[in-house]
Amino acid sequence: MQQLTGLDAAFLALETTNSTGHVGGVCLLDPADAPKPLDLALLTDTLAQRLPLVPVLRRKLLEVPLGLDQPYWIDDPDFDIEYHIREVGLPTPGSQAQLTEQLARLHARPLDRRRPLWEMYLISGLADGMVAVYTKVHHAAIDGVSGAELLTVLLDLSPEGRKLPPAEDFVAAKPPGSLTLMARAAARLAWRPVQTVQLAGEFVKKVPSMAPLVSPFIGEILGLNRGDGSVIPTTLGLAPSTPFNKKITPHRRVAFRSVSLADVKTVKNAFGTSVNDVVMAMCAGALRHWLIDHDALPASALNAMIPVSVRDEAAKGKLGNRVSAMLAALPTNLDDPEQRLAVVHEATKIAKAQQAVIPQGLVDDISDFAPPALTARAARVVFATGMMHRLPPFNITISNVPGPNVPVYLAGARMLAQYPLSVILDGQGLNITLVGYLGQLHFGLVACRELVPDIDTLAGYLIDELNLLLKAAAAKG
Repeated sequence: MQQLTGLDAAFLALETTNSTGHVGGVCLLDPADAPKPLDLALLTDTLAQRLPLVPVLRRKLLEVPLGLDQPYWIDDPDFDIEYHIREVGLPTPGSQAQLTEQLARLHARPLDRRRPLWEMYLISGLADGMVAVYTKVHHAAIDGVSGAELLTVLLDLSPEGRKLPPAEDFVAAKPPGSLTLMARAAARLAWRPVQTVQLAGEFVKKVPSMAPLVSPFIGEILGLNRGDGSVIPTTLGLAPSTPFNKKITPHRRVAFRSVSLADVKTVKNAFGTSVNDVVMAMCAGALRHWLIDHDALPASALNAMIPVSVRDEAAKGKLGNRVSAMLAALPTNLDDPEQRLAVVHEATKIAKAQQAVIPQGLVDDISDFAPPALTARAARVVFATGMMHRLPPFNITISNVPGPNVPVYLAGARMLAQYPLSVILDGQGLNITLVGYLGQLHFGLVACRELVPDIDTLAGYLIDELNLLLKAAAAKG
């Protein structure tokens, strides 16, 4: 039995009739040289052998009565792997458009909280004999980095796989009764006054280090110098209005694109920035083009939220969430690609400085302080009043997740690409996440179907923007 942290449980509270709390990804596989045909039986057997390495896949939620404390992960005595692994066939030869349409429907469906919070789909019928495996896991169980670590457990370095220790028969541990849970919750509640004093003391001690966030003398923190003496304000918490910062529906659209990491590094080296800066500039240019198409380009820069892993060596290999976030200006209001990249470079430096002064331990303690009953009630109030889409704190989440840099195999089939699919919420109807693998960056875009119906067009603009930056890099060289 393992108790969720407050941050883990927060992803449960974010679920509504229109939003889900899981993250997903699709592996595009070439089974041509696999020792055995990749079918549902083989995929199920492969995963069954590895379940002991990932205990959370056989655990379900146990809520504390009255929501007085964070829930627990407990062994599911009725665990049924065949429920979690399913098969979908596309009409041969399935196109990428058919694949993304099917994935949009699968990604929109919420997970059943009465069971372990994950599902896996084998998708056959793709052109050229390719197959895809789509997996979704609730964000309460994993973040981006722990999800990448989970993937390494499921993948192999050769088509033949690897030798695993003999699996012992699974015997679910007996869950605690309601009285035990209430006693534990009561003990934690009794500790709240002491915890309040401790949190207040920690906050007071950290105030000096957080001064750069509030000092009136740090214009460079609250604004971005364009280079010509003018300033682009980040206006943190006051994101401009866009078509995708509105109330979402339960329906989704997804799109994929892949770019050469070598091309991205060519731009990076030419302008003295980072790979992530180039990615952010690509997103800024693509969003600017899309917003112009829809006659909806704000006069000011967009605000982007960038998840940041704070997973240290002690947390390596553990699931759950170890994340912070930083806000950075996304200069969609500038029409020159070089200038957008320059501003992004400065914006991310400032965002890193802002994020660095926020003590992560304090954030974790605060998120764990409120009981789920209070958190869930606060979330319902926020969504019911439309606060998230009336006053969005940022416009879009852009996340860069590490991936394997060597060829890997799933059930003997070689992985060609891995496209991530993340979460959207009211006021945040578009998400861009990417994963690096074998010399390429693989972008996965997720959006509310009604707010961004032409998401594939937006994805195509990412390629156009990289081409513009490559031309600028060539001219500079």
